[in-house]
Amino acid sequence: MLHQLNIHNYALIDNLQIGFDASLNIITGETGAGKSIILGALSLILGQRAESKYFFNQQKKCVIEGTFKISDFHLKAFFEENDLDYEAETVLRREISADGKSRAFVNDTPVNLATLKLLGEQLIDIHSQQATREINDPAFQMLVVDGVAKHQALLQSYQSDFRAYRKAVNKLQQLITDNDKAKADLDYYQFQFDELDKAGLSANEQEELEQELYGLNNAEEIKRKLNGALYLLQEGEAAITLQLKEAGQQISSLDKFNSEIAGLHERLNSSLIEIKDIASEIEIIEQQTQTNEARADEINTRLSLLYNLQKKHRVSNNAELLALQQELSGKIQQVLFGDEEIESLQQQINLQKEDLQQLAAQLSENRIKALPDIEAQVMDTLAEMGMGNAQLKIEHTYTADKELTKNGFDQIRFLFTANKGHNLAEMSKVASGGELSRLMLSIKSIIARYTALPTIIFDEIDTGVSGEVANKVGIIMERLAHNLQVITITHLPQIASKGESHYFVYKNNETATTYTQIRQLTEQERVVEIAKMLSGDNPGKSALQNAKELLKS
Repeated sequence: MLHQLNIHNYALIDNLQIGFDASLNIITGETGAGKSIILGALSLILGQRAESKYFFNQQKKCVIEGTFKISDFHLKAFFEENDLDYEAETVLRREISADGKSRAFVNDTPVNLATLKLLGEQLIDIHSQQATREINDPAFQMLVVDGVAKHQALLQSYQSDFRAYRKAVNKLQQLITDNDKAKADLDYYQFQFDELDKAGLSANEQEELEQELYGLNNAEEIKRKLNGALYLLQEGEAAITLQLKEAGQQISSLDKFNSEIAGLHERLNSSLIEIKDIASEIEIIEQQTQTNEARADEINTRLSLLYNLQKKHRVSNNAELLALQQELSGKIQQVLFGDEEIESLQQQINLQKEDLQQLAAQLSENRIKALPDIEAQVMDTLAEMGMGNAQLKIEHTYTADKELTKNGFDQIRFLFTANKGHNLAEMSKVASGGELSRLMLSIKSIIARYTALPTIIFDEIDTGVSGEVANKVGIIMERLAHNLQVITITHLPQIASKGESHYFVYKNNETATTYTQIRQLTEQERVVEIAKMLSGDNPGKSALQNAKELLKS
């Protein structure tokens, strides 16, 4: 339910705060006072587009904020799917700057307008004489039937299984497509795989060969520099090893004079051993370094093969070639074993379909049983509102070959006539705006008994009715409000008297700039307001007494 609405800087509204009751809320006021402006502001937090030219102050941003109590609406899944923080008391906020830029928030988390609209549609339903699209929507008509059929758990189970079934069907279609393509390309895949397999690739081979080839191509320079190092270390007249040995001999006899010299002598001996080891390893490498044109040619040939394969397959190293080889192997295996996987998945889908058909049959049985009850209740309610000759017929058919859909295999269509002797037809074709409004009211008053509905707002749907019919419409609204929050904008005293809370919208002209205000009326103020609705601005005693009687009734 809509707990509170705050409007800042929109149209004729500077600052406005409205707290709503959980049942029937009445909004009245003279034409042009700003009742529709309040609905326009509310529509902004329901995801509608906005223009800054409608701002009260063009220099400031517009902020609309609605606080909703949503614990009864099973919306946790929606919040999880959209990565939003779920709160039992949720705040929707819309901010529009003077340059037209808009931002939307759910519990202070930024969202796009599409998400805001999806959530808003589950919280508020604004209905006016012109809003006939919903009543003709097959999805809404199915919702009505399912609500009265009271099989929500069964429907949720079916829809969960149906999503899994559709996912499996889509996977099967993709497998078949991939398998057919793989079969068509099998020779090509096999040729590419054989070429890579024959090459006998290894991950680090290229780097190792390039290093070896570098050594072969520079063998002479390597040997020359290694021999030079050997000469400096141990072969020359001033070789490092000879000088280290001589230095050791020079200080060896000084150990007895200074204990630190003994340590230095030991370190010289260690350095001499290390230098000799280095020289020995250099000598081994120098001897192993040879020019080998045959080996260089062999490596060049191998590297040329690797480079050509990489260029052909548009990769940069052997690791990527090996990954491609593995991918080709998988495609070949898909061709060899793909039919088995397809057959296994098809068997799974057949079993899923059988289970779904059984659930769909149960849904269908429940719906068919509910249809006469819906028809009877709607016509009884319409008769209360002065449409005693109205007829509603709910047409039930099956999809072609009982093809499964997200709702089973049923198709529902509401047919209606408001007048005796006229053929039944789709509601939008045979009913006026006022008749459609009363029909919608009667339908929603029925389904509200069976399922949680969002807050419903009636925007002057009582146009064209008066007297006892208007009183009956008010009674139906009052009855509807026992199960959900109802907000209605009305000009009829018979309906205004039925509200739990009554709000009066008016223009404040006391300042230099006119602005719209709203206030909740006290019991005495309600008497006066309803009396004015009955007789004009200066109601007499009889009008005031009549207003009191309406309120008591």
